[in-house]
Amino acid sequence: MLFNSINFAIFLPIIFFLYWFVINKNLKLQNILLLVSSYFFYACWDWRFLFLLFFSTFLDYFTGIKMQESSNQKSKQFWFWLSIIINLGFLGVFKYYDFFAISFAEALSNFGIKVNPLTLNIILPVGISFYTFHGLSYVIDIYKEKIKPEKNFVEYAVFVSFFPLLVAGPIERATHLLPQIKVKREFNYSKVVDGMRQILWGLFKKIVIADSCANFANEIFKNQHDYSGSTLILGALFFSFQIYGDFSGYSDIALGTARLFGIDLLKNFAFPYFSRDIAEFWRRWHISLSSWFKDYLYVPLGGSEGGTLKRIRNTFIIFIVSGFWHGANWTFIIWGLLNAFYILPLIIYKKNRTNLDIVAKGKKLPSLQEIFSISITFILTVFAWIFFRSESVGLAMDYIFEIFSISTFTIPYFSGIGTSLPVIFFVLLFFTIEWIGRENEFAIQKIGLQWKRVFRWGFYSFLVITIYYFSFNSSNQQFIYFQF
Repeated sequence: MLFNSINFAIFLPIIFFLYWFVINKNLKLQNILLLVSSYFFYACWDWRFLFLLFFSTFLDYFTGIKMQESSNQKSKQFWFWLSIIINLGFLGVFKYYDFFAISFAEALSNFGIKVNPLTLNIILPVGISFYTFHGLSYVIDIYKEKIKPEKNFVEYAVFVSFFPLLVAGPIERATHLLPQIKVKREFNYSKVVDGMRQILWGLFKKIVIADSCANFANEIFKNQHDYSGSTLILGALFFSFQIYGDFSGYSDIALGTARLFGIDLLKNFAFPYFSRDIAEFWRRWHISLSSWFKDYLYVPLGGSEGGTLKRIRNTFIIFIVSGFWHGANWTFIIWGLLNAFYILPLIIYKKNRTNLDIVAKGKKLPSLQEIFSISITFILTVFAWIFFRSESVGLAMDYIFEIFSISTFTIPYFSGIGTSLPVIFFVLLFFTIEWIGRENEFAIQKIGLQWKRVFRWGFYSFLVITIYYFSFNSSNQQFIYFQF
């Protein structure tokens, strides 16, 4: 079930009504409703993988309790590693087995050895990377005695499978979400209105910006050998707007939907395209994943302790694993490596924590220096996105070579370029609104609150009408991060 579908538009009000106006006085029933609705939400994609979700949930729930009950460290380690190995094993089989099998066969072919690899060709369960990481962080925190295991299975299962975050995050922590699930939630009108406002902005990002840009990005990337370097630059820009609108739009809808039920999820985006360096970009892009890798991989590796060389090593490991997490393709690994090289000078000169505050905070416009820094960071990010979007490293290199050819100095053209002009206008409008609202949790959180009601509702109506119009003129594409 997609957030931008009619089915979800019917599903959400029904669950909301039952939750607040039928069983609102019974926390246990509310949590059961959230669990059942989450499993139904997931089953709408493919009911067969419900068994995998349930098994993963029960495994971590059971091993967490067994770790606490262990009488010695050896027993505790057994249950800990059992959970880790099985979780990563499922992730490896479903997501990476074919990649390793094919890569191994290709490596042998370079030595004249021909092998026909045995591939599984199985469907990747949607959201498996996200709910697996939920469970891993929970088990690791119990092992390190940061938290105690949850004894109520329903409450733990809601933490893992809460439908707003189930298939594409944010990646939650037990320390943040479980306490909210365990306590009675009170209906808060202001919180519900704020949630609806964030859902509205998320739908605008997804349908008006992401899906519209996707049509042009797909056209250009799929037929890249037919187009000039200038057109390929335009294609890379369209994809950059697509992936930001798509994923941050999903996150806004997820956070807004959770807020309707009195639950606050971790913030996942903080206006990353206004970043002044790559380190700041990664503090603002997919925040829940970046912080997960920091806490559960970077810090255990030694973090920033032990000198510059060790920090560089740990950083490269983080970005390689991050690239690999996104998909079983060398393009993602190179994308991760590129970002590691981008951040390398900042680490060497200890400038990676220079830009911690919001750009041009309290000001209407950035300085010339900030404009330059934002522009350079954005260009580097767009360049890296080429590998992320390309189907193979070879196609990505062909794409880049054409960009650096003489054809870049021509006027961009592709079939449908005329229809892209309204989309470009809305992209510019979108980033203007994002800039205005960059100091808030989401762009339109406070925009219009001080206006007269007629203007405020006029603004909301404009967004609704625009979403409605573009929904009939877009391909209603699935969210990009469903594949991860």
